[in-house]
Amino acid sequence: MENKPTILLVEDNEGLSNFVTVLLTSNDYNVIKTAKGKEAISMAASYCPDMILLNMGLPDISGLEVLKAIRLWSNMPVIFVTADTAENDKVEAMDHGADDYITKPFGTKELLARIRKEMRHSQKSLPENTITTIGAITIDYAKRSITAAGSKIHLTPIEYKLFILFCRHIGKMLTYDFLIKEIWGPYTLETYESELQALRVNIANIRRKIETDPANPRYILTEVGIGYRLSEG
Repeated sequence: MENKPTILLVEDNEGLSNFVTVLLTSNDYNVIKTAKGKEAISMAASYCPDMILLNMGLPDISGLEVLKAIRLWSNMPVIFVTADTAENDKVEAMDHGADDYITKPFGTKELLARIRKEMRHSQKSLPENTITTIGAITIDYAKRSITAAGSKIHLTPIEYKLFILFCRHIGKMLTYDFLIKEIWGPYTLETYESELQALRVNIANIRRKIETDPANPRYILTEVGIGYRLSEG
């Protein structure tokens, strides 16, 4: 099974939300969704989606407030979906870090094209080689496919982001602090321990899926008290 891109859909119109969900899933995207802005901020941090489709008008806080909160810690692509045709609102959204916007009503082909465009832009931070081999593990970045000893590996969205982060820094020691900030964003003293535990759980899950002997890992190595390093094979 391929590791499909995950899109967070933030839309309070239930009919439109259901329609877009069906459209995206039929085009090989995973979809998580909410109708509330505050919940969207929490879900963005928890699930680390590849992209957010964000309605401007939400029942609790505005889409713009959601965008501002997410931009404090993440550059994940955000496309505004809005019924408002006022130019000033669109400009304000772009000024605060929106990557694109689409105005309701929109065509399905146009929405999918804009999503593909932003997905391509976000791929620029991936390693230059399309395919990387580390020992018995092969990563195909274009297909978002990972195999270990010829068998396909399915990672959750966060596990996939963590593993690709290691691939970008292969051979380098990545500290707990660096990994937590890159995946979950800024933390406080009160949240550090829970986020460190979440990191350890995800690393353990990745090892279980890619390692022949997870108890004696060959690939993701631990430097006790510091962080982890992806072996060069």
